[in-house]
Amino acid sequence: MSKTFKALEARENNGDYSLSIIEKSLSNLPENDLLIKVEYSSLNYKDAMSAKGMPGVTKNYPHTPGIDAAGEVAETSTKDFKEGDEVIVTGYDLGMNTSGGFAEYIRVPASWAIQLPEGLSSRKAMALGTAGLTAGLSIHALDNFREYAGFKDTKSVVTGSTGGVGSIATMLLSELGSEVTAVSGKKDQSDFFTSLGASQILSREELLEVTRRPIGKSLWDVGVDVVSGDILSLLLTSLTPGGAVACSGLVGGASFESSIFPFILRGNALIGIDSVEIPLKDKLHIWEHFSQNWALDRLDDITKEVSLEELGAEIESILSGNQIGRVVVKT
Repeated sequence: MSKTFKALEARENNGDYSLSIIEKSLSNLPENDLLIKVEYSSLNYKDAMSAKGMPGVTKNYPHTPGIDAAGEVAETSTKDFKEGDEVIVTGYDLGMNTSGGFAEYIRVPASWAIQLPEGLSSRKAMALGTAGLTAGLSIHALDNFREYAGFKDTKSVVTGSTGGVGSIATMLLSELGSEVTAVSGKKDQSDFFTSLGASQILSREELLEVTRRPIGKSLWDVGVDVVSGDILSLLLTSLTPGGAVACSGLVGGASFESSIFPFILRGNALIGIDSVEIPLKDKLHIWEHFSQNWALDRLDDITKEVSLEELGAEIESILSGNQIGRVVVKT
């Protein structure tokens, strides 16, 4: 095995951040249970934040981002895995302060890795990535809240529908039989929303027109929100009795306003979704769904594959709000 490997590295110099492809030594990786030869990673907003030194993600530089990785175990010091096992690693500290998936190798604790479920390729796992895991956790939580009533013939709403979580949630809800309204600041992407299975598209301004505070007409049974802020406030006023919103993001702000009315007059719920620190068994449950009854055959249609050398442009794109769908990284 080569003692060096290729990695994308972010460096800081007097407050300025730059990216370059470097040769990195295996000895630079942290001492952990599993050395994994990464086949694919994926691009998430948190990766772009790390690459550009934005607050709240990475403390020390130089650093290799990449909060997702899928690949093959190259070395193991635990009986839970053997060399050649195909695995997925998402969340925990990967790509934040631990050298991440934008590299040919990572070294992580065994407690961060799960076996790649049968029927799911490493590329498809990373086309989903943390975004897909978050969307899946959201829909699973909504289904649990509704006592496994399913989504057939329901009406749902998804915000941020051109992004990773939103696009996969829209596609999944549609395939499960829900009539999906996509809310986005990019209403001009009508063909993209149609390809996801959305039946209606609302701009943020149109959402303001069809909703009313403190409580308005019942429009949707369930919602998946990645925005928070005013958008989440409006969704909560517009659910049917027994409806719920699963929220996993805060691009619209870290706070929102609501009255008690949706909760005591309609029995509505707001469900918070964490995909980072949840137990491995809960992650595995969602990955198994994606390998079986949540196959998402159209996922390739919204996925772009890039190399490590092409990642810099994609990072700029996601930070400027121009990423559409998913980006997988071939290492």
